[in-house]
Amino acid sequence: MSAPSAAMPIRPVPAGWTLGALLVGLLLGLVLHGSAALAPLLSFAAPLGALWLRALQMTIVPLVVSLLFTGIVQTVAAASAGAMARRSLGLFAGVLLMGGAMSAMVMPLALTIWPVPSGAAAALSGAATQTSGRVPGITDFLQSLVPSNIFNAAASDAMLPLILFTTLFALASTRLAEAQRGQLALFFEAAAGAMMVVIGWVLTLAPLGVFCLALGVSAGSGVGAIGVLAHYIALVVTIGGVILIAAYCLAATAGDQRLGTFARAMLPAQAVAISTQSSLASLPAMLDSCRRLGLRETSGEFVLPLAVALFRATSPAMNMAVAIYAAHLTGETLTPPVLAAGVAVAALMALGTVSLPGTISFIATVGPIALAMGVPLGPLALLVAVEMLPDIMRTLANVTMDVAVTAVVDKKASPERDG
Repeated sequence: MSAPSAAMPIRPVPAGWTLGALLVGLLLGLVLHGSAALAPLLSFAAPLGALWLRALQMTIVPLVVSLLFTGIVQTVAAASAGAMARRSLGLFAGVLLMGGAMSAMVMPLALTIWPVPSGAAAALSGAATQTSGRVPGITDFLQSLVPSNIFNAAASDAMLPLILFTTLFALASTRLAEAQRGQLALFFEAAAGAMMVVIGWVLTLAPLGVFCLALGVSAGSGVGAIGVLAHYIALVVTIGGVILIAAYCLAATAGDQRLGTFARAMLPAQAVAISTQSSLASLPAMLDSCRRLGLRETSGEFVLPLAVALFRATSPAMNMAVAIYAAHLTGETLTPPVLAAGVAVAALMALGTVSLPGTISFIATVGPIALAMGVPLGPLALLVAVEMLPDIMRTLANVTMDVAVTAVVDKKASPERDG
C-alpha cells in the first residue's frame, strides 16, 4: 500500500514521546497511589483517556475497508505480472498464514506456561469499553459471516462479515471495465489517505491519551502494570523471533543457501533495519544482500520491491500475539474457530498496511483482528505506547524474510520461463 501514504505523508508524534507519556503516567500513579490528590486528578484524566480511546476506535472500520480494498486490488494486479509474481505472491501468502497459525498455537501455550502477572491484569484491561459480541457456537459463528445488512455489521463493529464483504467487493471490482475499475480504486485510495490523516490527528494526541490511561492503570495496580508491559513485550518479541528463525530455515532449505553465508550476507541489511525500523529504507541494503548471495539481479529487483509493497512477514504472527494477549488481559476465552478467524483476518490485513508508520499500522491491523475475535480494544491503547520496542523485531524479521523468499523464488525461477 503506497498511494495514500505517498499522497499525504503521515507524521505521527515520535514514538518516544508516547512511550515517555506512558512512563510518566505510570510513575505519577505510583507516587500518588493512596493520596488525596489522586481522586481529583483521575476525575479529569479518566474522561480524557476514554475520549481518546473512542476517537481511536472511530477510525478503524473506514480505515480497514479502504486499505483492504486497495491491498486486494494491488495484489490481483501484481499476480497478473507473470509466473515469478504468482510464485512470489503464493510464497508470501503461505508465510503469512503459517505465521498467524503458529502464533495462534504458540501464544496461548506461552501464556499458560508464563501467565500474565495477576496483580495488574485487571487494571490494565480496565479501559475496555466494548466488544464485538463473539459468537460461541460454530453454527452461529458461520452464520455471522454473512450479514443481512452490511451497514449494520459495520455499525456494530462486526469485523468478520465486513472484511468478507470488502474482499468480495474488491475482487468483483477487478472484473469491471478499466474505467470503472480505476474510479473505484481511486476512490478507495483517496478514502484511505483521508482516514490516515484523521488517525494521524488522533495519534498526535497519543501522549496525552496514553498518559491519562496509564495514570488510571498505575493508580489501580501499582508497580504491577510495569511488569505486565514488560511481560507483553517479551512474549510478542519472542513470537517475532520465531519468524526471524524461520527466515533462516527457509533460506537454508527451500532457498538452497548455506546458513553461515546467508547470515553474513544479511548483516548489513539487518543493521539498517534495526537503525531505521523501515523495510523500505532497508531495500538498497537488501538488494546488496541478494548480490552477496549470488542471486540473479532480475530476481532481487523484482521480488524485493514486491515484498516491500505487499508483504510483511511478521504481521499476522505478532499481531495475533497482541490480540491474544489482550484477550487474556480481558478474560476472553478464544475458541479454535475464533482463533482461525483471527488468523484469516490477520493475513488479509497484512496486504494493505505494509508502508504505514508503526503506530498507524498497529491500530489498522491489530484493531480488526481483536474485533473479529471479540476482544475489547481498550488494552491496545496502552500497548501501542510500547510498540516501538517490538517494532525493532518486526523490521528485523521482515527484512530477513524478504531476502529469504527472494532466494526461494530465484531458485525456482528460470530465465526461459520468466525472462
